[in-house]
Amino acid sequence: MRRQARKICVIAISIAAILIGGCSSPEPPSVKQGRALAAENIELRKQLEQRSEEIEKLTQRHGEEIKKQQSLLEKCEQEKQTWKTKAQQNIRDQVKGVLDTVVEENARLREENKALKAQIEELQTQPKQSESTEK
Repeated sequence: MRRQARKICVIAISIAAILIGGCSSPEPPSVKQGRALAAENIELRKQLEQRSEEIEKLTQRHGEEIKKQQSLLEKCEQEKQTWKTKAQQNIRDQVKGVLDTVVEENARLREENKALKAQIEELQTQPKQSESTEK
């Protein structure tokens, strides 16, 4: 039992020493660790510069794409306006053709109406003359 007690005591002391040793203040980095950190910092800065360049290129491409899309939009708007104008002109031409036909027909019917009124008057005056001659 004494052996077990000694083992337990040694283990407890070892665990306490490890815990106390782990809680102590960190030692200053050695020269080797400093060089490793410096190399890592240099690599990270290079990566950061690469990312910054990529972001700049993507931003530039995005701006160019927006300009291209705006140009296409303006072109489409112009084409739309051109088609709208053509459609309106086509409608005007069709309406004008129909309107000209209607106006001509209306003028012809008025002339015909005048001629028929003249004939009616003539026919109405003839029976009066024939009545007066009969008496």
